[in-house]
Parts: sequence; C-alpha cells; structure tokens
Amino acid sequence: MSGVQIYNEAVRVIKEAILQSQYQAASIVNKEQLSLYYGIGKYVSENSRNDYWGKGAIDTISKQLQKDLPGLRGFSAANIKFMRQFYEMWCNDLKSLTAVSGIGDSKSLTGISEIDTRLLIPSGNTQKESFDAASFLGLGFTHHMIIVRKTKSLAERLFYIRQAYINKWSKEVLAARIEDDLFSHQGEIANNFTQKMPDARESLKAIGMFKDEYLLDFINVEELCERDKEDIDERVIEQEIIHNIKKFILTFGRDFAFVGNQYKLEVYGVEHFPDLIFFNRELNALVIIELKKGAFKSSYLGQLCTYLRLIDDQMRKPHENPSIGIVVCKSANKKYVEYVIQDYDKPLGVATYKTSDEMPEKLKQALPDTEELKKLL
Repeated sequence: MSGVQIYNEAVRVIKEAILQSQYQAASIVNKEQLSLYYGIGKYVSENSRNDYWGKGAIDTISKQLQKDLPGLRGFSAANIKFMRQFYEMWCNDLKSLTAVSGIGDSKSLTGISEIDTRLLIPSGNTQKESFDAASFLGLGFTHHMIIVRKTKSLAERLFYIRQAYINKWSKEVLAARIEDDLFSHQGEIANNFTQKMPDARESLKAIGMFKDEYLLDFINVEELCERDKEDIDERVIEQEIIHNIKKFILTFGRDFAFVGNQYKLEVYGVEHFPDLIFFNRELNALVIIELKKGAFKSSYLGQLCTYLRLIDDQMRKPHENPSIGIVVCKSANKKYVEYVIQDYDKPLGVATYKTSDEMPEKLKQALPDTEELKKLL
C-alpha cells in the first residue's frame, strides 16, 4: 500500500468516526467527545508510533480531514497529536474503553459510545486512586488538555479533574491553580478556601499561610495543671497567648498584626466576643482565631461564621478582602472537618495545637531556647 493510500485510509477511518459521533449527538457532549478523542488518540498512537504512517502523516491527515469536512474544528495536527497524548496518558490507568471496538484488524472507530470508567491500579502502587466517573466525563476536553500537559502523576490528574468539575473552574482558573501547585498544598490546614474565596491566587495564599498544627511552646502545661480544672479553659490559653503575643505571632506566621482579643461586637442587643483578631498584610484580610481546649465540634464553625459576618459588617474596610476564620483546637478528625466545612459560606480553616511538654524529646531539643527566642524577637 502506497503512502497516499495509507493516508487516505486513515482519513476515511477518522472521518467515518467523526460523522458517526455527530449523528449520535447533534452537539457532542463531553462524554461523547472524550470517547471520540480517546478512540482517535488510540488509533493514531497505534499507527504513528510504529512508523507505519511515516513522517509528517498527522499533518497530512489533518489537512485532508479539514478539506473533506469544511468547517471542521478541533482537528488541527496539534490537536490530533494531543488526542494521541491523551490516550497514551490514560490507557494504562483506564482498564478499558469499551466504546472503541474493533480497533485492531478492522481499523474501525464507529463503535464509539461509552467509556468504561474502571481504573487500573498503577504499576507498583499498592493503594487505589479514587476515580470519580462523573467528574472525568463531565470535564471538557480543553480542561483535560491542560491537566495532562501540566501534571506529572495520576494522583495530580485525578485531583485537578475533581476540583475543576465540582468548582466549575474556567480553563484560566484551572491553569492558574495548577501553576500555583494546589495539589501539593492539600493535606495542610483543613479548609474551604478554594470554594469560598473566588480569587484563585488569594485562596492559594491562604492555604499556604496557615499550618495544620501549631506549637504553642510558651504555654506551660505543668503550670496550667496546678490550677483548678474549671480554670483551665479557652480563656487561660488565650491569656497565655496575650502575655506572649510576640511569640504567638512568630509561631503563627508572617505578616500578622494583632488587633485585639475579646473584641466586643454587638448586633440587635446581642453581644459577641471573638477570641483573637489579627490582620494579615499578605492576605489583606482580618483573621479571627477561635481557641478551643478540646476536640473539634462542628458547632464551632457556626459560631465562627457569626463572628465573620459581624466583623465584615462592622470592622472590615472597603479595600480589604473578606475576613477569614480559623478554629485552633486540641484535636480534630481532619476527614470529618473537611466533610462538614464545605457547607459554610465563609472562608474557614481548622488547625490543632501542641505544647512543648507534649512533644517528643528529640523535637523539644531542636526548639530554640529562651535566649535564642529573645534574639529572634
């Protein structure tokens, strides 16, 4: 078979698949489109990687397709090569694509209809990756292009597919969040920043600003234990922080300025007193910190949302970003926090704290002593 005949056959096969797909749906929805592109990617991969087509084949096929189907969009040589990349990236992770039938000797693509969404466990990986079929099929091909091109691992791809789908990210927002490496920041403070802070850059700043655990090494646990149990509450911890405010700011992070504690907020005759209020210059936002001596409770988030509403109404300046609330408690089930926090409409985070007396001896020895802290301050 001559080179011209090979190319004509390739054009015929791909054109037949395109027309069949268009017959099945007047407007190709994501699921149908992904099936089509994956199938074409497989066909192109199997024929171009073994030198069967020869050099320059994809460019020739693209031009011929556009000549035979005037007005056809999305089948430039670059896009066809990406379909091949899309297939090659996913073929070892998707167990099978049942839609693409008869791809072997018959060289037919007209069986395209459904994607089998079962995932293979990647080689050498003993832990199954979570795969959300609705997210995968619901995301447009342009979004998939961005994810495949800019990510390195299956875990990253699945993460960005899920986040882009549930948060309805535009392709610009998706690209920005991959560039800022949102994937690497997951697992830090439990939060809803990406959902409740519309600006992608600001949400990434907030995620990077707060830790999931703070060492309050200036709180003397032994001294607290000498007090009556009823005196050991959030107010005791708060007062320890107030007396050591410079150390606390140093512990909490950069660009924080202390505004006040037990700041009185009143609305309709009801008084509220947030524990600690800071202003963060980098985030350009007020930060409210609620201290809790015990384990996390979902009711803490409702209380914090009330404080944020009042502070945004009464304290926030017009040029400032919406205020952020952080609960700092003794312990928290992170998966539970991440589950319940999504339903709140204010940017919230939940962190835990430790004191030096609770820490392993090796870690305590690594901490600076009092004199070194004085020099730092």
